[in-house]
Amino acid sequence: MAGLERRPLGKTDITVSSLCLGTMMYGDQINEAESKRQMDQCFERGIDFFDTAELYTIPPKEQTQGESERIVGRWMKEKGCRDKIVLATKVTGRSTNRYLRKSETPRVAPEQIRKALEDSLDRLQTDYVDLYQIHWPDRQAPIFGQELTGYEPYDHEDAISIETQLEALGELVKQGYIRTIGLSNETPWGVMSFLHYAEKLDLPRVVSIQNAYNLLNRTFEYGLAEIAMQEKVGLLAYSPIAQGVLSGKYLDGKKPKGSRGDLFGRLGRYETISAEKMVRAYVELARDVGLDPVAFAMQFVTTRPWVTSNIFGASNDDQLNVIFQSLEMDWTDEINQRVNQLHAQTPNPCP
Repeated sequence: MAGLERRPLGKTDITVSSLCLGTMMYGDQINEAESKRQMDQCFERGIDFFDTAELYTIPPKEQTQGESERIVGRWMKEKGCRDKIVLATKVTGRSTNRYLRKSETPRVAPEQIRKALEDSLDRLQTDYVDLYQIHWPDRQAPIFGQELTGYEPYDHEDAISIETQLEALGELVKQGYIRTIGLSNETPWGVMSFLHYAEKLDLPRVVSIQNAYNLLNRTFEYGLAEIAMQEKVGLLAYSPIAQGVLSGKYLDGKKPKGSRGDLFGRLGRYETISAEKMVRAYVELARDVGLDPVAFAMQFVTTRPWVTSNIFGASNDDQLNVIFQSLEMDWTDEINQRVNQLHAQTPNPCP
């Protein structure tokens, strides 16, 4: 595939494809047969970086929890390709969803990390993962759009320390169950704290951070992008088309049948007061330069120098083909300048 690159995962000798297949819809919106066909298509085109989580499928429900990992595991087993896939999964952060731990409130505690990983390995039918990520912090932090209200001086007294989390992950790396570790939905302070304790205690260094990043939400650039570049902790960007919003299909209140907005709602993060205006502006810009708005939004993310890989999801073949086509477009200085001009008018309408 023209334009698909191999990029280093942190400071390791592991390389990943510049596009990463996100599997959070597997097992609900996308059934198993379609999921496997999609993995086939991506793998055949050189996309060998797959991302899942113990929490998935999304929206999270007890009945479908872990189904994404099961489907990915069955596919790898059938294809006999585990050694050809860079496999990433995640341990859930602090949560009230007790079904994730059956008898305990989920926390990023050493014994829970181990149990979560054991369960993921069982579902994935493998004895190791290439990248194990903390899905969100154990401490209270402004994430999942809470940045809109600004930082609050949270009480962190009951938070499990970063040293403790890192030591637990380090033990699992030493035992061969994990190759590398990463973070997700983290802040600059959080990333630098993990790096600090890794150096201080001679523990594994985080190689990546998986945060939301797209034309409507470039908050990663304020602090985290510099860390990504200087410390080699690259961004695994999720939601590059803002849950489908940047396609323009939800403009003017539309909810196309079968879309995530139609099936599940859950678009609140992208329904802010300035969102509609800026979505329309980016869609019009894409069309003005002769590009599909989805390919346009995808390639903006993929071409950022701090991005290690761009995590995408697609619910049908048409969407998947547009994702593939995004790599064939030339992201010019002129396009970049026009995007930045729009961004300067209304920065980050949907953090």
